[in-house]
Amino acid sequence: MNFELFEPDYKENILPCDGVVKDFGLILNTEQSEKYLQYFLQHLAWKNDEVHLHGKYFKTDRKIAWYGDEHFQYQYSGTLKEAFVWNAGLFRLKQYIEQLVGHSFNSCLANLYENGTQGMGWHSDNELALSPKTGEETVIASLSFGATRKFSFKHKFKDHKVDMLLQSGQLIVMRGQTQKYWKHALMKSTRILEPRVNLTFRYFYPNSEA
Repeated sequence: MNFELFEPDYKENILPCDGVVKDFGLILNTEQSEKYLQYFLQHLAWKNDEVHLHGKYFKTDRKIAWYGDEHFQYQYSGTLKEAFVWNAGLFRLKQYIEQLVGHSFNSCLANLYENGTQGMGWHSDNELALSPKTGEETVIASLSFGATRKFSFKHKFKDHKVDMLLQSGQLIVMRGQTQKYWKHALMKSTRILEPRVNLTFRYFYPNSEA
């Protein structure tokens, strides 16, 4: 299935209300995106994520790697996470994205989905470590590489749902009250056989209790 017949257009906000998700479209060309994909597949410290839900321990099929300015640590989903100091390729992209977005980031959570059978269920990125002050916005820049995947938003209180296809080299930025009012998810598809790497640049507050 070829989703890449049309390049994504720049959109100031894809949400109808209660938040901002800005679509920058493709910020990297096909050659750049493919080089970064292969680089990250080979050079990031991938491992299966570990979570505790309802008193049970789970190891996810999806793999993650967390990088930042320091060896940050925080407790999330019942397990302790620790960041590696920046990989050179990640740091270059961070600087580029900071210029585009106009916001500073000090960490990046990278996600690896090896094929379309791996996804992410409905959730909000609303940990205190990302926005410790009441009313302060959480800004997350999400850059995709590899397989085109369906990414969806669902309002927590209203009958609103927004679907989009994220292509390799495409950047979206979630900010404002998006995490308060919306959940998002990466949909599964057995038709997709190729891997996808997603980089989520964030500002992490080390002294917060998440």
